[in-house]
Amino acid sequence: MDAAPSIFDDLTSLSGRQWRLHPIDNRKVESLIRQAGVNDILARVLAARGVTPETAHDFLHPTLKALMPDPSSLAGMDEAVRRLVAAIDAKEKIAVFGDYDVDGATSSALLKRFFRSINIDLTVYIPDRMKEGYGPNAAAMQHLAAQGMKVVITVDCGITAFEPLSAAKTAGLDVVVVDHHKAEPRLPEAAAVINPNRLDCASKQGHLAAVGVTFLLVVALNRALRTSGWYARHNITEPDLKQWLDIVALGTVADVVPLIGLNRAYVLQGLATLARGANPGFAALRKVSAIDSAPSAYHLGFMYGPRVNAGGRVGQADLGIRILSTDDPDEAAALALRLDEHNRERKDIEAAVLAEAIEQIETRNVDAPVLFAVGAAWHPGVIGIVASRLKDRYGRPTCVVALDGGMAKGSGRSVKGVDLGKAVLAARDVGLLFNGGGHAMAAGFTVEEPRLQAFIDFMEKHVSAQSAAGEVAIMHDLDGVLSVGAVTTEFAGMLGELEPYGSGNDEPRFAVMDAQVAKADIVGSGHVRCFLTGRGGGRLKAIAFRSADSDLGVGLLNARGRTLHLSGKIQLETWQGRTNAQLLIDDAMFAA
Repeated sequence: MDAAPSIFDDLTSLSGRQWRLHPIDNRKVESLIRQAGVNDILARVLAARGVTPETAHDFLHPTLKALMPDPSSLAGMDEAVRRLVAAIDAKEKIAVFGDYDVDGATSSALLKRFFRSINIDLTVYIPDRMKEGYGPNAAAMQHLAAQGMKVVITVDCGITAFEPLSAAKTAGLDVVVVDHHKAEPRLPEAAAVINPNRLDCASKQGHLAAVGVTFLLVVALNRALRTSGWYARHNITEPDLKQWLDIVALGTVADVVPLIGLNRAYVLQGLATLARGANPGFAALRKVSAIDSAPSAYHLGFMYGPRVNAGGRVGQADLGIRILSTDDPDEAAALALRLDEHNRERKDIEAAVLAEAIEQIETRNVDAPVLFAVGAAWHPGVIGIVASRLKDRYGRPTCVVALDGGMAKGSGRSVKGVDLGKAVLAARDVGLLFNGGGHAMAAGFTVEEPRLQAFIDFMEKHVSAQSAAGEVAIMHDLDGVLSVGAVTTEFAGMLGELEPYGSGNDEPRFAVMDAQVAKADIVGSGHVRCFLTGRGGGRLKAIAFRSADSDLGVGLLNARGRTLHLSGKIQLETWQGRTNAQLLIDDAMFAA
């Protein structure tokens, strides 16, 4: 691992990004080597992620025992538990109102499984994305009240649902809000509000997804039932809560919350639970996804997550919670096939919207601090995914908006250093939005179409004000510089000690210097595969996904005979029983 060569400052990458090594204090690196017992490479990567000698052990070896807080440390938790215990004792009807995305589906499934384990039938209500939109609505609350519900738990939504929850109270419902999105100073009318991002919550658990907060609620509720003697009185065996950590891990990874602190323990333990294959829904999804290796965070984020999400995006909203909560293998298999079909449909719709959005952005202002793409017939179920694709392509916060009947429904994805949820809440506070909220890396909003341009102008100003230079820099951070010959199976295996990867713990990215493309071709759906050789020897397989029509892909396909510096992530690839290191190329630049 060498110092950053000055040549980076004189060259432009094919993707238009500025390359730089993570700024690292070498004294911290030396302390990590000495005190945490890691080698130089791991120490540099850890230091770049803010890991200290004191936190290194829990980062590398996260456990629930070490990282799980007392659930009562979350504001609103004890009030929620008291109301739910009272409802259980009085045999009142309880419902959960869950969001239609993976975080909502996993949170709902977790509660469904817990209540089923104590012989209580929990009603689950998942709103239709197209007809009802995001979050609680008055009609749904009144419907649940008419069905005899007394308590409703909202999961992954509710923190800004002021009018709907007021209507719920009027209808005689006690609502327990379980959320993690940005909160305003005032809270909705509810029996209890659990959200580590409440302004008055001192739990320091604001990085949790809604499913992580829901798990803490289950832990607290289980504890209350145990200590009150409820299990003994009803002759019910106390459930092992760890059996559902696969569900918690899925929601945590798929919602792209930071994989730090308790989230790392959730995901690591959840992957171990997933590997045991006890949940029929996961087993069925594994089969339709053709996963033939040990489960990883990648599988959660890119194989299981999109399929569970697909029902809420382009199919039936409750399919995700149903497949995660069923114990019937036949039902799970049928649901998995439906979700897989919906996922293929989603991909086709997404590709069409993405192509139109790219054309639109590149004919407007690609250098804007926050990019906007707006379409009249775009499916609201794919705009979040398209926003994520565009954010990755341009390295800027991006919002994609679908127009429908005089309203504009949008979804945004952000980059490190820009809190998109904060910007959307600010727009809501000044009266520009009909509805809106989110967190740092993702947000959603609804705005009346005549106000859309004013909202875009507001967002550009707000995002510019958030960045130090008044604009969002397109940076490409690197963890080190390697030769082709240094990328070995041993090196890739050592990097595995840093898993699970995700938001807050990005997979390490390296610059592979002075490489030549011995062969390049297009494989699959527009992927560019390369075989690289190094100036000092060595041979390396590499691939740039979905790049054939980009400047990066075209450059790689025509690079033969020229020397390049390539950046990307290094992973192990197993094919026909052989395991080798592979570079996943995300950028490149021609050497001078």
